[in-house]
Amino acid sequence: MRRKRPFAVIAFASTEQALAAEAMFTQRGRMIPIPSQVSAGCGLAWKAETSEEQVLLDALCETGIGFETHALVELFD
Repeated sequence: MRRKRPFAVIAFASTEQALAAEAMFTQRGRMIPIPSQVSAGCGLAWKAETSEEQVLLDALCETGIGFETHALVELFD
């Protein structure tokens, strides 16, 4: 039986930002359509384990890849 659990979700303002993040984070989650609990410009978000959230946010800031918002969201695996 599938159950929901918390995931880190990073939402992007543009497709360009989302694709740049995807190229950088290939082994740390996956790109998903934006969950209904979060709103952002381009409709794409990065889903990762909650333990990865700060590492991913730091990497985005260090490389200058922007993002619109981030949140912990209950999602299915």
